[in-house]
Amino acid sequence: MFTTYGALIGLAIAIFLIIRRVTPAYALIFGALAGGLIGGGGLADTVAAMIDGTKAMMPSVLRILASGVLVGALVKTGSAAKIADAIVGALGARFALTAVALSTMIVCAVGVFIDIAVITVAPVALAVGRKAKLPVSALLVAMIGGGKAGNIISPNPNTIAAADAFKIELTSLMGANIIPAIAAIVVTILISMIMARRAGDVTTEVAEDDAVSTTDLPSFMQAVIGPLTVVVLLALRPLCGIAVDPLVALPVGGLVCNLVTGKWRDTVSNSEFGLSKVIGVSILLIGTGTIAGIVKDSGLNQDMIALLGALHLPTMALAPVSGFLMAGATASTTAGATIASQTFSGTLVSAGVPALASAAMIHAGATIIDSLPHGSFFHATGGAVGMSVKDRLKLIPYEAAVGLTSTVVAVVLAACAR
Repeated sequence: MFTTYGALIGLAIAIFLIIRRVTPAYALIFGALAGGLIGGGGLADTVAAMIDGTKAMMPSVLRILASGVLVGALVKTGSAAKIADAIVGALGARFALTAVALSTMIVCAVGVFIDIAVITVAPVALAVGRKAKLPVSALLVAMIGGGKAGNIISPNPNTIAAADAFKIELTSLMGANIIPAIAAIVVTILISMIMARRAGDVTTEVAEDDAVSTTDLPSFMQAVIGPLTVVVLLALRPLCGIAVDPLVALPVGGLVCNLVTGKWRDTVSNSEFGLSKVIGVSILLIGTGTIAGIVKDSGLNQDMIALLGALHLPTMALAPVSGFLMAGATASTTAGATIASQTFSGTLVSAGVPALASAAMIHAGATIIDSLPHGSFFHATGGAVGMSVKDRLKLIPYEAAVGLTSTVVAVVLAACAR
């Protein structure tokens, strides 16, 4: 219905508006409208495509809204902080960077959004970094890399959106990227260790007041029961044939977390906090749906395949490349994975690429350059450790290397499976 250049211009307009600090959801909606009109569609057809794209987002949006109960419980009960503190305490200052990376990975993997995971682990990481005299840049790369590794095996918005687009089980997609996640965490630890040895790097001095207090945190067993509940409920379908949708499993895990940590009276306030953290992502997905509707109904799909053919690349390369490009364009793992999945899922499956492998490659590819400065993650993570924009920019190649590692491993696994 729409031309390729129209869809690309719409994306470019959306990116420009996001860079100019326009609310991303509005930027995407306006970009979709402009792209449809420029791409040769009438106003009625453009709006219809935008609405259809948004309709496709609704299952993901509902599940993400439901996940707010779990997010709020993990953060407000101190469960996420306890998990991080326990890992760092177990490994000690000698393996501080490994502990920080693993802590962020696990906190993100149990269902905490990657930016919140970094913010949650940051006080622990900075306190340990002060004792071990580690540069803040190495600590932040350890947290971001760990978050990226955990993100591709988590019940987070990007995973939910990709699973919905390919109509596969959420747990299947989480499991498919376990090996890429392991590779990513290994590379993260190596890179952060190399950075820690560099002379003249940015160092941090953390005040005693910034040290994490463990007096009000739940026990480790209490902290992990909520996330384990989610995993068990989601695993019932492949193990027992009992279907429990994430729409049910995620909030149940949050309720269990509130109950076992003795914070059940705070369930409402904790859930409201969680909702405040997921509402932005949910609205972003609605805006993402409008641009995805235009891109999906444009000639971009066929032109991308033609380009891959001209470069003598297999069709399966469309998965990681599309995830990489769309996440970079939107500076968002969720938006990038969603647009790529919604646009190219049909093409990839019809070309014989298994749905699970396609989703895993798109999901991993969306973590390469998803933290560019026109997105919120860049600024949230830099602010978590008090890093300047100039110093934060220097870390982009390192975190991109982590995302590239998981993507390469996901592609190799997909190629071997064929």
